[in-house]
Amino acid sequence: MVQGEGRDVTYTQIDYKVADRIATITLNRPDRLNAFTFTMRNELLDVFDRIDADDEVRAVVVTGAGRAFCAGADLQAGGDTFNKDKSLEMFGGDDLLEDGTPRDGGGTVALRIARCLKPVIAAFNGAAVGVGVTMTLPMDIRLASEKAKFGFVFARRGIVAEAASSWFLPRVVGISQAMEWVATGRVFDAREALAGRLVSRVCPPEELLPAAYALAREIADNTSAVSVAAIRRLMWSGLSASSPWEAHRADSRLMAELGAAPDAAEGVTSFLEKRPAAFPMRVSTDLPPQVPDWPRP
Repeated sequence: MVQGEGRDVTYTQIDYKVADRIATITLNRPDRLNAFTFTMRNELLDVFDRIDADDEVRAVVVTGAGRAFCAGADLQAGGDTFNKDKSLEMFGGDDLLEDGTPRDGGGTVALRIARCLKPVIAAFNGAAVGVGVTMTLPMDIRLASEKAKFGFVFARRGIVAEAASSWFLPRVVGISQAMEWVATGRVFDAREALAGRLVSRVCPPEELLPAAYALAREIADNTSAVSVAAIRRLMWSGLSASSPWEAHRADSRLMAELGAAPDAAEGVTSFLEKRPAAFPMRVSTDLPPQVPDWPRP
C-alpha cells in the first residue's frame, strides 16, 4: 500500500511508503523470496514514476521483505520460464524492441532506475540472485547485510546476464571481476561482494536499514534536490562520455545555469551565515534543460 496524501494506489508485490522525505520500496513476496514477476516489474516502473514526481521524496531505500532481497526470476513455470512464446511472467504485454523482440522485464526496471532523479540506496537484507542483483546495478549505493548472498547465475540456467548488466556491471566492478562472477555463475557472500566493490559496506543485519536511512537522511537534510538530480545524471551519463572534454562541456553548461539559480545563492549564503540551508528549488519544476537525459525505459 502506498502511504501518504495523494498516494492512493495499492501494490500487490511491493510495499511503498514515504516518511521524513525518504521513500522505502520493499519487494514484498516473502513466501517466494521476493522472486521477480511481470507484475513486480510493472509496479516498480510505476513507483519510480511516482518518486520522480514527488518533491517530498529526496532519497530512496530499496530492500526486501523476509529473509531475501530478491531470489531472481520466479521459476514456477519450470523449463518454460524464459520461453518468450510461453512465459507471460518474463515477456508479458506488448513492450517490444523495434524489431519485434519482447523486451527483458528486468532491463526495463534497470533503465527506469538509471533515469531516476533521486539517489537510490539498495539495502540487501538477504539473497540477491539473477535479476535480484542485476536490477540494482544502476542504484547509487549498495549496502549488504552479513547474511546477504549474491549470484549472477545466468550461465548456469542457459541464458544471458540481462537488465543491461553487460553495460552496468563492468562499470561498477571492472570487467575482470564482472566476467569471473558471470562466467562461473557461482553464489558468493557479502564479504566477496565488498572485496569486488559490488557493495560499499557490509553491516550486521540489525544495522543494515539504520545505515541505509542514515545515508538517505544525510542527503535529504543537507543538499539541494536539483543539484543531486543534476549530479546523478552527470555521473551516469559520464560513464559513456567519449572523453573528459565531453564531461567538461556538460559540467560547464550546468555550472553556468545553476550557479545563477536560487539554490546556489542559498547554499553560499547559508554557509556564510552558519545556518542550515533551505533550498527553494524543486525537481519537478526547476530542473534545467541542460541536465542530461536518457530515453524513457
